[in-house]
Amino acid sequence: MSTTQSGIQTIATGAEPELIGPFLAAQLHDERWRDCTVAHISGGMSNLTYAVHSGAGELILRRPPLGNILPTAHDMAREYRVITALQGTAVPVPRTMVATEAGEPLEFATFVMERVVGHVCRSGFPAGFVTTAAERRQVGDAVVDVLADLHKVDPEAVGLGDFGRPAGFMERQLRRWSKQWDASKFEELPSLDRLRDGLGAAMPEVEQPHTVVHGDYRLDNTVLHPADPSRIVAVLDWELSALGNPLSDLGSMLAYWAQADDDAVLVAGRVIPPITALEGFPTRAEVIERYAARTGFDVSEMRWYVAFAYFKIAVICQGIAARAKGGSMVGEGFDEARGNVAPLVEAGLRVLEGKEPI
Repeated sequence: MSTTQSGIQTIATGAEPELIGPFLAAQLHDERWRDCTVAHISGGMSNLTYAVHSGAGELILRRPPLGNILPTAHDMAREYRVITALQGTAVPVPRTMVATEAGEPLEFATFVMERVVGHVCRSGFPAGFVTTAAERRQVGDAVVDVLADLHKVDPEAVGLGDFGRPAGFMERQLRRWSKQWDASKFEELPSLDRLRDGLGAAMPEVEQPHTVVHGDYRLDNTVLHPADPSRIVAVLDWELSALGNPLSDLGSMLAYWAQADDDAVLVAGRVIPPITALEGFPTRAEVIERYAARTGFDVSEMRWYVAFAYFKIAVICQGIAARAKGGSMVGEGFDEARGNVAPLVEAGLRVLEGKEPI
């Protein structure tokens, strides 16, 4: 197995070419897809992503993880529906092409979409791209603006009026991720229970508008324009999307948003490289201010949403560790997930209790 700079691994476990080629040839009515290569794209830790190449071109295929998975955690039809619905809005998304349920004709649910040309920046920027503080500011502002634009989309107008039950969204989110924790834990962690209980006792009182929420919005779930740092050309990984409270998205992004002056607790709670700590990126306070100005939403209780995000990310990491332990994931890096859980919980507790800035 080899890995390129783009994060593509020459491995097709879970999406073998002898299965995918005939599937695409039939679905897309083009026999050139029958002779294809399939490569796993690293970076994600939930649904699996593959680049498919043939004489007909290049596509992206998504499928759930291998083996047993937690209920509703990897809903392919949901991801396909929201990406399709958002085409034509101010939110940049790939063009979707095919979606199937498990068993027709593949044994797993999947969907296929175009591959968008651009940069997915997880650990840094490509050579010669985003080299100045001013350009890093452009990237940061674009990430905030696209999130705000998503939350300004009218769900009814794009056919997503029934995409969930937005009333009581955060209460259900807290229950859901608490259940996910119970389903995936293989050791006790009293501090996580303390964070969960603290979140339940301090549920925000301000009612927010009901919007489409991404569920895991951050810089490395976007594709930056190949030459223009001020433009995002696609938002990826919509498997956790729903109708709900938009501040859950903002809180999640802020939990990932590193700053140069973060203390040891927040540094320990980082689960992705701290690109946003580089000179030029807006601070978390500036992110909140820009988002509020663009949406008009009340952001006075953001501390709770950031703490909840740490809780949710901790539970996701625990789920990844559990699947890695069971051998049901493809790719590298999953063994590290277990070690992220306790630091994330500590960061969440400190933010919730007002001991850390947001």
